[in-house]
Amino acid sequence: MAKKTIEPLLWTLFSAGGVIAALVVPVLFLLFGLLIPLGWVSAPDYDRLLGLLHHPLTRVFLFVVITLSLAHAAHRFRFTLYDGLQIKHLNELINALCYGGATAGSIAAVYLLWQVP
Repeated sequence: MAKKTIEPLLWTLFSAGGVIAALVVPVLFLLFGLLIPLGWVSAPDYDRLLGLLHHPLTRVFLFVVITLSLAHAAHRFRFTLYDGLQIKHLNELINALCYGGATAGSIAAVYLLWQVP
């Protein structure tokens, strides 16, 4: 019997993260990084954004966006190092650093979203 791996799960997270990174993240960057600072869109006041952030669905949405984007980036970086730079002998270390970094970033996102005043 073949050895079972978590590779299908990692490719699923990579795929979902790619969709999120392609569709949602550019809109957030466009709004909060360009349109609002340039004054093309009126900026919401602090209390309105804080009220929006207090809603549980907003927190879940932000958690999903952050976590899937980090999983996508970790998987892409892993295969860039593995295939592009041909450092296959460090596969275990690369896996630990890439996916460990994505996990640490996800934990930090949970902590920061939980600590909203």
